[in-house]
Amino acid sequence: MTEQTPLMYKGKPLVRQGRFLFYGFPYDKCILFMNILETKMEGDIEVATRVLVQIQSTDDNLSFNEKIIKQCEKKSFSDAFEIGTIWLERELKK
Repeated sequence: MTEQTPLMYKGKPLVRQGRFLFYGFPYDKCILFMNILETKMEGDIEVATRVLVQIQSTDDNLSFNEKIIKQCEKKSFSDAFEIGTIWLERELKK
């Protein structure tokens, strides 16, 4: 079995596992995590209607609740990804 190369966006990997999406490098100090909470059908396409957005620390010494740096919910995937990437870039520059 061959290993798949992750999708890259603006130089960072974007990985989807079911309703979970991860953006960023696991060795950076934080990553973007998105959870698709609700969807609806538009024709033949399933569209996200509620997405949890979190910037999470990658520090393994923190508890789950301590890892969450920022969080919000958005009503579309594009809005969620936009705010998430902005937050991630800001956190990585600190």
